[in-house]
Amino acid sequence: MPDNVTSSPGGDWLRLGSVSRRAALHLSRGCGGCWWLAGSLSAPAMAAIKALNSRAEVARAQAALAVNISAARGLQDVLRTNLGPKGTMKMLVSGAGDIKLTKDGNVLLHEMQIQHPTASLIAKVATAQDDVTGDGTTSNVLIIGELLKQADLYISEGLHPRIIAEGFEAAKIKALEVLEQVKVKKEMKREMLLDVARTSLRTKVHADLADVLTEAVVDSVLTIRRPGYPIDLFMVEIMEMKHKSETDTKLIRGLILDHGARHPDMKKRVEDAFILICNVSLEYEKTEVSSGFFYKTAEDKEKLVKAERKFIEDRVQKIIDLKDKVCAQSNKGFVVINQKGIDPFSLDALARHGIVALRRAKRRNMERLSLACGGMAVNSLEDLNVDCLGHAGLVYEYMLGEEKFTFIEDCVNPRSVTLLVKGPNKHTLTQIKDAVRDGLRAVKNAIEDGCVVPGAGAVEVAIAAALVRYKHSVKGRALLGVQAFADALLIIPKVLAQNSGYDLQETLVKVQAEHSESRQLVGIDLNTGEPMVAADAGVWDNYCVKKQLLHSCKLKKISASELSEFCQWLRRKYWGEWWRLFYEMLRYRLLMTRTNIKDSELKSDLEDLDSEYEDLALFILPMFSLLCIHKNDR
Repeated sequence: MPDNVTSSPGGDWLRLGSVSRRAALHLSRGCGGCWWLAGSLSAPAMAAIKALNSRAEVARAQAALAVNISAARGLQDVLRTNLGPKGTMKMLVSGAGDIKLTKDGNVLLHEMQIQHPTASLIAKVATAQDDVTGDGTTSNVLIIGELLKQADLYISEGLHPRIIAEGFEAAKIKALEVLEQVKVKKEMKREMLLDVARTSLRTKVHADLADVLTEAVVDSVLTIRRPGYPIDLFMVEIMEMKHKSETDTKLIRGLILDHGARHPDMKKRVEDAFILICNVSLEYEKTEVSSGFFYKTAEDKEKLVKAERKFIEDRVQKIIDLKDKVCAQSNKGFVVINQKGIDPFSLDALARHGIVALRRAKRRNMERLSLACGGMAVNSLEDLNVDCLGHAGLVYEYMLGEEKFTFIEDCVNPRSVTLLVKGPNKHTLTQIKDAVRDGLRAVKNAIEDGCVVPGAGAVEVAIAAALVRYKHSVKGRALLGVQAFADALLIIPKVLAQNSGYDLQETLVKVQAEHSESRQLVGIDLNTGEPMVAADAGVWDNYCVKKQLLHSCKLKKISASELSEFCQWLRRKYWGEWWRLFYEMLRYRLLMTRTNIKDSELKSDLEDLDSEYEDLALFILPMFSLLCIHKNDR
């Protein structure tokens, strides 16, 4: 609970505010469960109000700090068993009874219902890491929790949080310099990318499945990669199929459509096929305006019907003529994929000429088809020619239960591919899809960075050793913050060893000793518990993930270790605006309690404050839930 906050016996929180010598703000609870501004009170009257309820409890700075740090450490304890290839799974059960099995920190933080404001702030910082780099969520939470733990040791001895924050900032700058020194610039060939993807995937799924997914993930990114263009991971479609085993997951160099041909006489398998992608109606359509046909006799009616039918038959005949032109001298197949409908008469005509036709394809598939097979999507059959056609080595229909799937494979130089994820149940499919997304991001990051850093805790050990040497050059008590930062980074190798079943202190001592003797980047071999050179073992992490992890220290700095001092610092720096901003927060709070507005919408409102208060609003936002009244349980 923040400093200068009283709690009534009923459990409601009451913000008494920062009190000047002549005036103060007081909040009281009125009718309807809302909180109201009571007015300005003198300092003696404020003391009298505090004495009105002798049973009220007041949480001072140390108690508020303890609550915040315990929340951060509680979140750390939840996620620490997930870290590394030997980490354990978590089972999440929703209120409706849905079950999700995962060890992905980002998934856990999104699915968990976090109530404590400080823990919620840490979760947002960690998930922002995943949004930027695609990995490092669990490591982020562990380091934040350990930073607060180390800071608590010094704060309990009387060191001011501001001094520790200065040490953290100095340590972060030095850590980024060390990271630049230890990164390894290499040409990102397939073998290197396989090591990067394998390191990432083995932290999400078991080793046998990770090895299967590694090649599929790397090959998919290399297939869609185009020199001079950014890598677009949306060109890799992840399609799931509840079938066989998870190790049957494979890469399709083409596309999979979730429907099949609509005529029983059409071929189920076509090799070396031309692909016509079109968005043309081959069925009767209603006019876009109100219209009608008027006739006097039955003969007139027949003429109108024949004329309308001939309009569709002419379109179908153009497709048949093109097929006869390109396939006359060979045994190549011909496939038509149409975004709009094809009526039964047209389907029958196409089937008689050996053409496989699929109708009502999804728009997203139409866009991917031209990228995978080549050719172009046509909206008119007037200027139909050979240049409009794509090509696929194999097109076949696959039946799974009552569902039909059409596989379009063996495309030449496809710019869009499909990862077919197979598994026996929904839990396995969801877990593999989450792992594949992280693996794709890891390969993409490695290619764009042009460099990697050793994994297995080697970077953290190297940075911690460099910070221990660097702290002697820091003047004043800020060096204690540098030492705390160095100790906090070692949580990564400690947890890796602990999750693998080894003694964390003994393992860490061995790794640090080996690093100091060999001056190499030494990590932990999780199979033996002994030190190993991570580069020789092919264990690589993304450079941008580690860099973003260290940059997040700016947010960690303004975390629970400073919250108890926040109000006093804010009042000194922005004294002229304090009452105005406090009134704005109170107004938004009243609005939220009356209409149950979510915190995300409240954040949007606060971000709309005047630009001159933008920096201040960013500080207020994580504090708002702590400084204001607890939400009403209705």
